[in-house]
Amino acid sequence: MKPQKKEHPAEKVKLHPRNRHRERYDFKALVATAPALAPFVQVNKWGDESIDFFNPEAVKMLNKALLLHFYGIKHWDIPEGYLCPPIPGRADYLHYMAELLGNCNNDVIPTGRKIRCLDIGTGANCVYPLIGQHEYGWSFVGSETDAMAITAGRHMLAENPELLNVIELREQVNPRSVFHRIIQPDEKFDLVVCNPPFYASADEAIAGSVRKQSNLQGKKVTRPVRNFGGWNRELWCEGGEAQFVQTMVHESKMYAKNCFMFSSLLSKNESVDLVYAALEKAGAVDVATVPMGQGNKTSRIIVWTFLDEAAQDAWREARWK
Repeated sequence: MKPQKKEHPAEKVKLHPRNRHRERYDFKALVATAPALAPFVQVNKWGDESIDFFNPEAVKMLNKALLLHFYGIKHWDIPEGYLCPPIPGRADYLHYMAELLGNCNNDVIPTGRKIRCLDIGTGANCVYPLIGQHEYGWSFVGSETDAMAITAGRHMLAENPELLNVIELREQVNPRSVFHRIIQPDEKFDLVVCNPPFYASADEAIAGSVRKQSNLQGKKVTRPVRNFGGWNRELWCEGGEAQFVQTMVHESKMYAKNCFMFSSLLSKNESVDLVYAALEKAGAVDVATVPMGQGNKTSRIIVWTFLDEAAQDAWREARWK
């Protein structure tokens, strides 16, 4: 990694070259794989097949079809009201992180179940472990503070028994902690990923949804529908994403030798300087910002490590050879 505080300014960022979702959705192929999607597919005003992205059931069924068609996940579901993640963007995060791991390994991406990843806040959907295991063979630990999400995630894994030995879910009993009680003293993780709660309160989350849907529909929306769900703590925490990731940075220093590479998404550009200040205070050895884009939405991944070159060499020799 190379320290980089500025995002690439010029051209619009596109999905990663290895992302399976760079092209328009092929609904005929998806329906052939998952016939239950068919009732939700319709021709839009431009003459293209699509779904109603304001319909939560249609969005969830699209996710089921994508996960089955591209990643072989036969059984996937989430409880009502829980976050239904946009699959292309989640896949993008993992592809960019795989590329960074490869950059640290003579341009060879470390693959296989011996590569262990920690997903902070995996939710009921477990989507990062599902995609990362399929694409790179990595094994995952997913942490989560919500007991119902843990129960739903474990049920989903039991429905896909081939995943039970490569994905483990752990409950974080202290919602103010990130790594404490999750990472064990002698445990090693090659990569940490995180999609932090975006908003600072439930009211801010609702107001954000009102603005977004009003803009998309061209009229004032007063009772928004969460087409991707997530009214609960998946979307908000005290202080929002900036505070969450600053806490993550502070705690990560205590696990500097347990993890090769830490990372988190940041949706708000104004969060970046706050997180960089926390990283400088924590003494991170190497920091990078990776820009991401999907449609009209832009975000970035903040990546850091506390391992110097000698420690990184020793890690590679011990774990990636």
